[in-house]
Amino acid sequence: MTDPNTLKEDYFFSAVDFFSENQLGEAIAEYRKALDIDPDYQDALHGLARAQFDHGEVDAAIETAKRLTTIDADDTLAHTSLSMFYQSKGLIEDAEREGNVARVLGWKQDLKEGG
Repeated sequence: MTDPNTLKEDYFFSAVDFFSENQLGEAIAEYRKALDIDPDYQDALHGLARAQFDHGEVDAAIETAKRLTTIDADDTLAHTSLSMFYQSKGLIEDAEREGNVARVLGWKQDLKEGG
């Protein structure tokens, strides 16, 4: 039997390949397979959110990015993605709020790294 971690990574990398070929429906399906194995797999959630957004599924992308922020409130990329997704819907106040959160998190990371 295949190790679940290996299988989830296989699905993830398959999704990345589909995404790079602009086969977004296939990428979304593969990301979901990885998430069926590990619902908190952050790399797959990031990929899924972006694939959903590029596929025109903006509301689904927002929900996926929100899920990332519940898993890790300090996930700068999740907040940056949410800002972009909200902006695309014309939700400027929400976009600015998430952008500000991402900026502060970035500053904190820079300070932690001594920059």
